[in-house]
Amino acid sequence: MKFTRREFVKTSAIAGSGLFLNYSTNQDDISFAPSKKIIAVSTWQNTIKSTEKAYEILKQKKSSLDAVEYGIRVAEDDPENTSVGFGGLPDEDGIVTLDASIMDWNGNAGSVAAVENIKNVISLARCVMEKTKHVMIAGDGAKKFALENGFKEENLLTEQAKKSYEEWKKKNINQNRINHDTIGMLAIDQNGNMSGGVSTSGLAYKIHGRVGDSPIIGAALFVDNEIGGAVATGNGEWVMRTCGAFLIVEKMREGYSPEQACKLATERIKKLNRKNESIQIGYIALRKDGKFGTYSLHPGFSYCVAQDEKNKSYKSKFLIEK
Repeated sequence: MKFTRREFVKTSAIAGSGLFLNYSTNQDDISFAPSKKIIAVSTWQNTIKSTEKAYEILKQKKSSLDAVEYGIRVAEDDPENTSVGFGGLPDEDGIVTLDASIMDWNGNAGSVAAVENIKNVISLARCVMEKTKHVMIAGDGAKKFALENGFKEENLLTEQAKKSYEEWKKKNINQNRINHDTIGMLAIDQNGNMSGGVSTSGLAYKIHGRVGDSPIIGAALFVDNEIGGAVATGNGEWVMRTCGAFLIVEKMREGYSPEQACKLATERIKKLNRKNESIQIGYIALRKDGKFGTYSLHPGFSYCVAQDEKNKSYKSKFLIEK
């Protein structure tokens, strides 16, 4: 068989990217039998009430989309969760801005970014998905859209968050911004359909207007109902640079287990972090058949799983000891 120069270059590029195996064996046609059990998973131990709520909704035979939305709302309503919704730590100007995204089993997606004074942005992201032809709305436009659709404007800066901000500002406004604990959630309902969502107040004391990975479809969130889904938490700039959630789902498509896929995505970030910056990333992957896996860059990442009438938190495997 002879190749033209153009065909040779094209084939070499595919092989060099690691996609040649898929190209030649049709592994991208892989799909998994749907789970026979309902399940909800979320990032971080402090979101265990969110998986409890999501599982409760799944038991009522409601959709995975409902479970994800209302599970995440629990975290958004919790003033003790300083990384999500009401009580979230503000940016360097003392303003709380929120990001969120949501995706269903049909590939529909909605997201909002840099939203002020609207608490349940996961519901706002769903509203964008269901009521517009857009995927993302940001800033003042997102707030205007929220008010037009019945959302209430409210102050999200709690006294505790304000106190933390003032203490940070007195110490040194140029000091490193602290990490955050974004909630990411995936769920499978009684019909075997998967949905996912992410919500955050972003990096504490960030530059005003900064948007991380949470509202970016393919970065912090991706769902393919034939394969599975993935969510991310941690320093979003690194997740965006590697399209983390999309990468994990595609690796599961190739036959990697959920844990293996999360580990590979974490290794990509480690390789990219040539200056050894102090960052943390955590991933959760849920496959269509109900199998799940996690991985983080450093120790400390935890996650919650609600299934088989149990709701527990666990510690994730990690790549590098601190």
